[in-house]
Amino acid sequence: MTDPVSRTILLLDIEKYSDRDDIEQAYLRRMLYDVADRTLERAGIDERLRLRADRGDSVMELIDANASVTALLRALLTEVPTQLHAVNRMASSSAQIRLRGVVATGYVAVDEHDGWVGSDLNHACRLLDAQLLRTALRERRDDFALCVSESVHTGIVRHGHAGIPAEDFHPVTVDSKNGPLRAWLHGPVPGAGDDHSEKGGTSVPGASSGERPAPRRDQAGAQAPGSQAPEARAARPSAPPAGAVFHFDGGAPTFGGSLVGGDQHGVSGGQVTGDVHLGGSGGESA
Repeated sequence: MTDPVSRTILLLDIEKYSDRDDIEQAYLRRMLYDVADRTLERAGIDERLRLRADRGDSVMELIDANASVTALLRALLTEVPTQLHAVNRMASSSAQIRLRGVVATGYVAVDEHDGWVGSDLNHACRLLDAQLLRTALRERRDDFALCVSESVHTGIVRHGHAGIPAEDFHPVTVDSKNGPLRAWLHGPVPGAGDDHSEKGGTSVPGASSGERPAPRRDQAGAQAPGSQAPEARAARPSAPPAGAVFHFDGGAPTFGGSLVGGDQHGVSGGQVTGDVHLGGSGGESA
């Protein structure tokens, strides 16, 4: 086995490859190789600076540490989506190609069987196979989802180089059999919605903010009827509390064997307000 050497690791994988028949799979593999070659050429990475391994539905590239990772990321973010769009607009629905991609760095050795060995490579492969990255691609309208390792983000992405907008990368944690892996996803995180974690959290439905709602207005800007401002409602004098009210629509109502007491005998079609005493001569309030 060779001594481990520092490499940039590029992984590209075809979505839903096993769902296609043999003819479609052969076509998708050709497209995958074309996309990889053109992207690396656009990044200025010569064939002599890279070593390729074929994994059927994916391609793995070990790139010399002296090659520009910044140029590689810039090409991935611009060239890959452009190529995929050009291919898919001419392809049938069963031949659409969509890719997941991972860029990482680390030490990799080559064994006597030309196999690649290294924990950094293992971590990159687990990022590629992570359900989070699969879901990210499935939820997007475009055809490419890219994830970079923590080391690539720290060394390149966070510095905001031209063509690599740091604000478009979001931290994610991926579960693996060796524990959680921290990485950075380009584009929206699946199921996260608007992240307010650094802004005090999201509002709780039904909770009051302590602010009064603004009065409703019609299209002309006038205040809508029945929607007075809080100040106007506060200035309006309040009505005195109402006493008991009885409505009579004729007839001779009796209560406790007698008519309504006081001076209100035989009230018809009117109303009695105030302190009303009903019943006998006890004078108790009803």
